[in-house]
Amino acid sequence: MIWAERTWTELPGDLSAVNGAAILPVGATEQHGPHLGCGMDFVLADALCRAASAATGAVMLPTLPYGCSLGHSRRWPGTIALDPVLTTQLVAAIGDGAYASGVRRLFIVNAHVTNAAPLRSALELLRARHDDLLVALVNTATLSERVRAAHFADADDWHANDAETSLMLAVAPHLARPERFAEADDPDRTAGLVFSHPVNRTSLNGVTGRPSLASLAKGEELFAWMVEDLSGLIRRGVAETPPLPHGFDEPAQHQPK
Repeated sequence: MIWAERTWTELPGDLSAVNGAAILPVGATEQHGPHLGCGMDFVLADALCRAASAATGAVMLPTLPYGCSLGHSRRWPGTIALDPVLTTQLVAAIGDGAYASGVRRLFIVNAHVTNAAPLRSALELLRARHDDLLVALVNTATLSERVRAAHFADADDWHANDAETSLMLAVAPHLARPERFAEADDPDRTAGLVFSHPVNRTSLNGVTGRPSLASLAKGEELFAWMVEDLSGLIRRGVAETPPLPHGFDEPAQHQPK
């Protein structure tokens, strides 16, 4: 169920079949070290959400290929960043349009770590504007404990590391440069720091972690976990009802004692 491939006469039925559920994949365009293409985040978001859409029937909106990547600086070419306010406004506007087309359960699936804050702000705006719109923000690297453990295995402040490199070997091998994996390793230098530093102050080459450990087998297993865990989450969301019924947007009427 790919939104861009459906007609306006088909979308209402598509959405009705899944309680108005749609998936918005959000990625980024940014440097990923000397060994991965700059589209890694949005390529992963697109592939993951396509697989989850096929498994669940939730309609997949077009993937957003830009995100809030200001922390990657301009030290290395390839990063095209939106600022947090623009990211928030853009995703909220997409949500408004989706709502007008019948979406009532929106899963924002984020494949770039520093999109999390502006996407949470977009969620707050959409909930405030549309009282009957349910919005979930899902960060792909922390979908489940097993997915999180794989991402954080070689670095706490990971980027273009073992997990991401393995995923690209499995999902988009044309983005990977295996001959450069070994030279790309760079350690995590953030332990004990008080401030959140941009990548140009924590990495020599835009990498944090050990891409030299990557393998196709690891990537295939991790991607399968991610598809399974995201699909399970979406299925639960399609069936979920709010803890209390709709109707609390009006001030409570207090009875005199």
